[in-house]
Amino acid sequence: MAFRVSREHFEELAEKALDRLPDRYRKYFTNISVTIEDYPGEEDRQRLSSRGELLLGLFSGAPHPREGGFFDIPYPLPDRIILFQKNIETICSSEKELIEQIEATLVHEVGHYFGLSEKELREYEK
Repeated sequence: MAFRVSREHFEELAEKALDRLPDRYRKYFTNISVTIEDYPGEEDRQRLSSRGELLLGLFSGAPHPREGGFFDIPYPLPDRIILFQKNIETICSSEKELIEQIEATLVHEVGHYFGLSEKELREYEK
């Protein structure tokens, strides 16, 4: 059964989840913003092949190993992790599960920041 909270409470839980991330992950959040949306947009769903799975989060930006550009100028825009609140809530039945899932989604999306594929992340998450 889905565990639903207000957007404000979800934002608070996301902040707690960020604070609980190990320093080895958190130190990379200097140029990554975390935003929350209810659901992924049509463009996001079409761009990604999720095999019918709920999209919980999305990394948008230049993966760390590929950052830089012409003359090694750093990527000028902040990278972004989007958390899809309603999809995350759908698979959680308590606040504790919600926090754990937000954490897991953040770590997963940080993996994409480092250029890891879905397959590589699934192997890591086992």
